[in-house]
Amino acid sequence: MKAGSGDQGSPPCFLRFPRPVRVVSGAEAELKCVVLGEPPPTVVWEKGGQQLAASERLSFPEDGAEHGLLLSGALPTDAGVYVCRARNAAGEAYAAAAVTVLEPPAPEPEPEPRPAEQPRPPPGTGEGAPVFLTGPRSQWVLRGAEVVLTCQVGGLPEPTLYWEKDGMALDEVWDSSHFALEPGRAVGGPGVRLALRIPAARLPDSGVYVCHARNAHGHAQAGALLQVQQPPDSPPDDPDEPPGPVVEPLKCAPKTFWVNEGKHAKFRCYVMGKPEPEIEWHWEGRPLLPDRRRLMYRDRDGGFVLKVLYCQAKDRGLYVCAARNSAGQTLSAVQLHVKEPRLRFTRPLQDVEGREHGIAVLECKVPNSRIPTAWFREDQRLLPCRKYEQIEEGTIRRLIIHRLKADDDGIYLCEMRGRVRTVANVTVKGPIVKRLPRKLDVLEGENAVLLVETQEAGVEGCWSRDGEELPATCQSSCGHMHALVLPGVTREDAGEITFSLGNSRTTTLLRVKCIKHNPPGPPVLVEMFKGHQNTVLLTWKPPEPPPETSFIYRLERQEVGSEDWIQCFSIEKAGAVEVPGDCVPSEGDYRFRVCTVSEHGRSPHVVFNGSAHLVPTARLVKGLEDVQVYDGEDAVFSLDLSTIIQGTWFLNGEELQSNEPEGQVEPGALRYRMEQKGLQHRLVLQAVKHQDSGALVGFSCPGVQDSAALTIQESPVHILSPQDKVSLTFTTSERVVLTCELSRVDFPAIWYKDGQKVEENESLVVKRDGRKHRLILPEACVQDSGEFECRTEGVSAFFSITVQDPPVHIVDPQEHVFVHAITSECVMLTCEVDREDAPVCWYKDGQEVEESDFMVLENEGPRHRLVLPTAQPSDGGEFQCVAGEERAYFTVTITDVSSWIVYPSGKVYVAAVRLERVVLTCELCRPWAEVRWTKDGAEVVESPALVLQKEDTIRRLVLPAVQLEDSGEYLCEIDDESASFTVTVTEPPVRIIYPRDEVTLIAVSLECVALVCELSREDAPVRWYKDGLEVEESEALVLESDGPRRRLVLPAAQPEDGGEFVCDAGDDSAFFTVTVTAPPERIVHPTARSLDLQFGAPGRVELRCEVAPAGSRVCWYKDGLEVEASDDLQLGAVGPIRTLTLPHAQPEDAGEYVCETRNEAVTFNVSLAETPVQFLAPETAPSPLCVAPGEPVVLCCELSRPSASVSWSHNGKPVQEGQGLKLQAEGPRRTLCILAAEPAHTGLYTCQSGVAPGSPSLSFTLQVAEPPPVKLVSELTPLTVHEGDDATFRCEVSPPDADVTWLRNGAVVTPGPQLETAQNGSSRTLTIRNCRLEDAGAVTARAGGTATSARLHVRETELLFLRRLQDVRAEEGQDVCLEVETGRVGAAGAVRWMRGGEPLPHDSRLSMAQDGHIHRLFIHGVILADQGTYGCESHHDRTLARLSVRPRQLRALRPLEDVAVNEGGSATFQLELSQEGVTGEWARGGVRLQPGPKCQIHTEGHTHRLKLSSLGLADGGCISFTADSLRCAARLSVREVPVTIVRGPQDLEVTEGDTATFECELSRALADITWEKDGGELTPSPRLRLQALGTRRLLQLRRCSSSDAGTYSCAVGTIRAGPVRLTVRERTVSVLRELQSVRAREGDGATFECMVSEAETPGRWELGGRALRPGGRVRIRQEGKKHILVLSELRAEDAGEVRFRAGPAQSLAQLEVEALPLQMCRRPPREKTVLAGRRAVLEVTVSRSGGHVSWLWEGVELCQGDKYEMRCHGPTHSLVIHDVQPEDQGTYCCQVGEDSANTRLLVEGE
Repeated sequence: MKAGSGDQGSPPCFLRFPRPVRVVSGAEAELKCVVLGEPPPTVVWEKGGQQLAASERLSFPEDGAEHGLLLSGALPTDAGVYVCRARNAAGEAYAAAAVTVLEPPAPEPEPEPRPAEQPRPPPGTGEGAPVFLTGPRSQWVLRGAEVVLTCQVGGLPEPTLYWEKDGMALDEVWDSSHFALEPGRAVGGPGVRLALRIPAARLPDSGVYVCHARNAHGHAQAGALLQVQQPPDSPPDDPDEPPGPVVEPLKCAPKTFWVNEGKHAKFRCYVMGKPEPEIEWHWEGRPLLPDRRRLMYRDRDGGFVLKVLYCQAKDRGLYVCAARNSAGQTLSAVQLHVKEPRLRFTRPLQDVEGREHGIAVLECKVPNSRIPTAWFREDQRLLPCRKYEQIEEGTIRRLIIHRLKADDDGIYLCEMRGRVRTVANVTVKGPIVKRLPRKLDVLEGENAVLLVETQEAGVEGCWSRDGEELPATCQSSCGHMHALVLPGVTREDAGEITFSLGNSRTTTLLRVKCIKHNPPGPPVLVEMFKGHQNTVLLTWKPPEPPPETSFIYRLERQEVGSEDWIQCFSIEKAGAVEVPGDCVPSEGDYRFRVCTVSEHGRSPHVVFNGSAHLVPTARLVKGLEDVQVYDGEDAVFSLDLSTIIQGTWFLNGEELQSNEPEGQVEPGALRYRMEQKGLQHRLVLQAVKHQDSGALVGFSCPGVQDSAALTIQESPVHILSPQDKVSLTFTTSERVVLTCELSRVDFPAIWYKDGQKVEENESLVVKRDGRKHRLILPEACVQDSGEFECRTEGVSAFFSITVQDPPVHIVDPQEHVFVHAITSECVMLTCEVDREDAPVCWYKDGQEVEESDFMVLENEGPRHRLVLPTAQPSDGGEFQCVAGEERAYFTVTITDVSSWIVYPSGKVYVAAVRLERVVLTCELCRPWAEVRWTKDGAEVVESPALVLQKEDTIRRLVLPAVQLEDSGEYLCEIDDESASFTVTVTEPPVRIIYPRDEVTLIAVSLECVALVCELSREDAPVRWYKDGLEVEESEALVLESDGPRRRLVLPAAQPEDGGEFVCDAGDDSAFFTVTVTAPPERIVHPTARSLDLQFGAPGRVELRCEVAPAGSRVCWYKDGLEVEASDDLQLGAVGPIRTLTLPHAQPEDAGEYVCETRNEAVTFNVSLAETPVQFLAPETAPSPLCVAPGEPVVLCCELSRPSASVSWSHNGKPVQEGQGLKLQAEGPRRTLCILAAEPAHTGLYTCQSGVAPGSPSLSFTLQVAEPPPVKLVSELTPLTVHEGDDATFRCEVSPPDADVTWLRNGAVVTPGPQLETAQNGSSRTLTIRNCRLEDAGAVTARAGGTATSARLHVRETELLFLRRLQDVRAEEGQDVCLEVETGRVGAAGAVRWMRGGEPLPHDSRLSMAQDGHIHRLFIHGVILADQGTYGCESHHDRTLARLSVRPRQLRALRPLEDVAVNEGGSATFQLELSQEGVTGEWARGGVRLQPGPKCQIHTEGHTHRLKLSSLGLADGGCISFTADSLRCAARLSVREVPVTIVRGPQDLEVTEGDTATFECELSRALADITWEKDGGELTPSPRLRLQALGTRRLLQLRRCSSSDAGTYSCAVGTIRAGPVRLTVRERTVSVLRELQSVRAREGDGATFECMVSEAETPGRWELGGRALRPGGRVRIRQEGKKHILVLSELRAEDAGEVRFRAGPAQSLAQLEVEALPLQMCRRPPREKTVLAGRRAVLEVTVSRSGGHVSWLWEGVELCQGDKYEMRCHGPTHSLVIHDVQPEDQGTYCCQVGEDSANTRLLVEGE
């Protein structure tokens, strides 16, 4: 048993068990397992209790620790259970697996077709796959009960049924003898029935039983769960089984396992036995049952596992795994210790119960309210939501679970830092008692079992997967239990499994882990052959080894220069594939690659070497269609081709020029535009006229010709734009232009406004320009708002126009204004707007004010005032001045004259910390009133530490850095009134600056540990705590203080010094977790962890260990119990040496001694044995003693141990005292006295110490005077010797001089060289030299009347093989020699040669030879039938080898050769093969060739010939010959007629900027041509295009310049045409319409237009001598010959000369910009307060960008520098004052033109 990861022992251990195998008869079966051990174990295989030996069909391959059993040609008799047994010196282990051999299915006859009129039979009655009519039902039974599992299956042919248990066939299950199968027919219905009966169920019978049904149409399966439970408090029913398990006392100390609280503990116990043992787990002597936190299961390796989840302190104790079967029982134990954390929950969680749909509340308490916590349900983190409400109240942590359901049942945890946890169970009471697990992981092909227990028995639940109900055959219910069994799960079975019972439900996630399969290998031997023109041949071979499943090949292409691979097609067979040009979308060079694809994945790609040039053949996908358009519209003709290719458009039979995308048929005639996008070609005829009707449009390209007609009809007028109603908004004085575009030119239209026809005047202008009709309002006003309509022939365009005044902005005030006045005082509120005529409204407390005698409204230009002539307290409130979208706010407070102090109205309490700035403010009703400040009754004196300020009605007392002594009561007094301020100053709270987070320190014993805490204040006191208790300073714990730093130092830390330390500074705390680990205590000597020692007893025993470090503490144990020092057992410790001494060891002191430190242990197995008893006297064997009758005889001996017991015997019989015999023992002496000797006393007396065989003995020979008779004292012993050895027979005779006669097989032996006799005292010997087989027989020794016989066996010497047979591979027809070498030279016929286990047949091709130790078998001219397993055996050994014969390979003796011929000629291909009579296929480009007029195929013996006649260019390609596995290929090249130039290029003269096109015509379409200029080769570029249109070749030069002039020529191979000359005329440009000067206001726009004589001439614009580029405020465009420049948002600096250049022509104009006055839009604040040392920023926004802004301080203009920084960002200007000091205080002024604004800067100490 192992805890956690476990220990690895030295006895054999199976890492992988053999798996059961099911094979069809005749197939190969293999069992594999992996076993480890030290030393490496010996592995044998057994079947039926007999060890298996290697044979022709049976072998045992080994690969390191992997051992296998390979069975070839499995037979039904080979079925059974095979056991792999591994043993070494440390122990033994075994594993078993079953091999099932199935008969191959017989072919089923064709079923007769059913008549169509026959009604559909019920399921399972018609022909088809098996269907379960009744499935097995899950059962829960007590041990000893009878179990019957029944299934009924329908289907035709009648299916075969068989059962499996836990994935194994029943005959593979150990102890399956009590299983009974009962086949039969279904009662009263269709189908077959098979029942599994278990008469008396046992606990190991629990598991999943699956019934399989199989026929020729398919397979079906259904499963059920059987659980056998122990009867409560009842003895076992099986008399062979032992009584209930009782945990016996452990014979040795259990293993120890430590786990941190909240972690999982896993115990694994691996038990083997037959019958299969039953397992029970015990804790502290009590049986354990599985629950939420204790899981019991069996893993895939067969181990029994107990897993304790989230261990708590209450879980510590002794855990025992008890295993028992009918043969006995065994125990394994482990002691679990739970390590509790130092920081614990003050109050842990408690288990709770709740009703379904109710709530459950979990509550715990943490040590500190600042400690964060997290809630978990098992491993899932719970976040706050409506379902899980999480509450923190001080140190209380509470989790409320709302709307409980069955799946909420489980384990909940609350976790704080350090992964400290408290655990509780939540039990949900409801219809479902035992819910499903959260998730279930199952390997593909295994069985999945889900169990649910309900509160009521007999209720019907519903199982579903992902919302779909599962079939009833996999569901079972019995009492309270409900089971779902899914046998052999697949990936489709994965999903969410739900069990529903009424409104209650429980869910689990079933995850099926797929078995990983390797993808197939890539194809091999890939080759590319460029076939005849426009094709490529690709060939490859299948992957090696071929994939196990079906696969296909996927071919992909890539255009050279691109990164994308595109799939061409997929094929199933390897070979040759021809790729034509039609497979590619466009002309180009292509590469190819191929891969293998199966259901297990895709192989790596294999790229074919090289590339091929392919040209697609165009086909018409969508042709031209007749187009009908209205007069003036564009006509669009389009068609789609199958590939990207150039084409030619024709109009009325005239070819349209393709050198430009736009063109004109002839000057003044129809304009057109040609477009090509991918596969689509479009021709757009622009603005067609009625006279163009009937025009014929055509398109032509290689392989495609199409045409269509153009029909034009008179179009009704319709509005082109706008299509929908247009809504526009303008401001007054803005120019408004409404444009309506009609479909016909110069067609009349009428404008209407609000339904009335408009009339032209100065403020409304109507214009018509071609299709466009415009209505212009030069300066719009508000009255121009309305709906305008442009109407013509029943259609109209509508415009909704809104003209608004420009937005009004409030210039002053920009901020909220507060006004304080007293009764009867005049109050004036002023608001200034940016426009004089802008209307404003005044509001008071949200209501619009009305002018009266008490509230007067005044207007003066842009200023608007609200005046309260005699303000009363009721007139106070919030006033708003609303101007457009902006508002100005005023708060008016009217104070009764009876009160001077407006604020505060009551006593003010101010709390501050030391050094903080304190401001006491008092507001008066009059700005001129004087006040008196006092502190605690005494008038204050102004100083740097106390500042008095006065601003308007505000009075302030400022304490820049308040001190503790500044606490007290301050009064602001005026007349009889006062405002009271109570100031309380305290020290600032102490904060811990470092560390901010919890610190964890790990140290080793005696290391110095320092905990450092840095405070925010130096004089702040702190307290140190350890594990909640305040520490006291000592030598082992030192407290230090250094300024703001506080230290706790452990000079020499010990493990007990570890814990949680807290540095408490009152308002803040720092946490430290210190762990002090002792250095590992190791046992240095002895290095072995276990020693076997043997001592004599009594004697001294000393056990010695050397530890490191020297101060390590050790414990000594004997047989698991700790020993204590005594006189008989001494414990010593000197430096690093630890000893245990037994001064006087006795045998009972033997046992297992363990020396254990904290980390290691050494075991001494001590055995004590007493010294054997020896005879000390007489030292030599006593001589025979002769006495006369009647004389006394004394036989005496002395022993080495006085207490030793002896026994006397006379001639082998025990001597009894009495009848003249007396036995005496005196100390170590033992005496036998014969008082009066008699003849009967004659014989051999033996004194023997002990009764064990081989005990020491001493013999005395006594003769009474009568002469002794001759007799044999000892018998002969049978001998077995090897052939050639000597055999010696020995016997004893009395008296020693007696004669002995030797006989062999009844004949008297005559001594000689082979037979020798010898005599030595009473001993007689017969020696037979060099024994032969015929020397075997009976040997007899005769003396007097006695005789003794023994048998001699002569064993033949083993004839073993020193060099064994080796596997041989040969080709058909070769000679083969099999050879072995024996250990000795055997006689003729000593070895036999076998094949397939039978003697070799008589065959002239077989011959055998022997050369001393070498034996050979020759096979001449092997054939395929000779293949098999050959063996050579003697009487003592056997060796096997396999002869593999491969068919004779077909080879090409003379391969095919490439052939090149001219077009129209003939080509002959010939090859010679190594065999005659071979039938092969000829192919060209992968297409099989058939004999015909142009193809002749001949075969003569070894020669195969192919002749191809009348060859064309398309006939070139790869010619291949294929026969069996042989494939030969060669290339056929057909040369074409050389290309010639039919028509060459002509001289050209073009104007600069036009396009020049050279054209020539070739004799063949597919040919490469080279263009040259002035002798240099031309390459394509954006201006230079090279085109191929059929046989025509074009060179286009776009936008010609003078540098393009020169001589041009073209060349095809060695044929040249030209040279021809290109002349480029200079283009003359003149200005047709000059620029006009423009005068505009700042912020407006300006437009300049210039018209030149040439439309395509580029122009350049300049302003003030600098070139203009489009972007920002500059827009430049060209409309044919017109060039336009638009400047927007003009600035004053934009004024200057505007120049336009177009080639040599230019035009000039002036731009004048009228500057607007600069104004201040947003002012800086009136007052700004900043801290000393900081930065102050003053910001102002002006009316436009680029304006000059000046900054002044106390009337002095400021300059840019380190102190002052002036920034400008558009219209915003800023003044940045760095490092503000008190001397920077004052008034800062911002000047913008004639406007200015002041800001008062106040500087306060920091």
